[in-house]
Amino acid sequence: MPGENASLTPEPGHLYVVATPIGNLADLTERAKAILSQVDAIACEDTRTTGAMLTRLGIRRPLFAYHDHNEIKAAEEIASRLQAGQSIALVSDAGTPGISDPGFRAARECQRLKLPIVPLPGACALTSLLSVSGLPTDAFFFAGFLAPKSAARIRFFQEYRNFKHTIALYESCHRIEKMMTELEGALGTERVVCLGRELTKKFETIVTGPINEVRERLKTASKKGEFVVLIAPEGYEL
Repeated sequence: MPGENASLTPEPGHLYVVATPIGNLADLTERAKAILSQVDAIACEDTRTTGAMLTRLGIRRPLFAYHDHNEIKAAEEIASRLQAGQSIALVSDAGTPGISDPGFRAARECQRLKLPIVPLPGACALTSLLSVSGLPTDAFFFAGFLAPKSAARIRFFQEYRNFKHTIALYESCHRIEKMMTELEGALGTERVVCLGRELTKKFETIVTGPINEVRERLKTASKKGEFVVLIAPEGYEL
């Protein structure tokens, strides 16, 4: 059974990896709110984005940047602060840090130095879509964002054409139509896919079906936001 009020107060020298909402602010857990409001500092992907979220929650804590372009140096700074006895929370702009977002190097540095690191689970676009897709979830392969070049994406689809489990990808609004065309060319029109956009937000869209049907719906739909794409194993039928 889950413990009551487990660790609602941050401990000195601990890093808290905190999942934040992917759209709906109400998805932030009570534990996350408690930790974010009490840590000595918060390492965040974009101080403006996190600052706006904290303002809406009535939380004021010192922020410092931790993102793709300074991740190595920032991971060292986090470790140094922890060794000095500070408690630090690590967040990304949305979702769970380290899942196609900055966070890996901070976690690795803490593990290397045997510094306590605590996960605070919560929103994740990947698992959110998997849970409602209707595609097999007993096993899946998460490939994150594929290469930006078309040839590399096509090679990936061809290589995993006969993969026996669901494949999960992230894709930007700028490449989603082109990627879906490449996917249909590599896997055929009948392969079942699930597309999720703006998950947990007002205009959330989730479509599951054969690639050709999903592509047709995509042509006239909004392309705003990032997409989660799930590809069913060969031969799977709804």
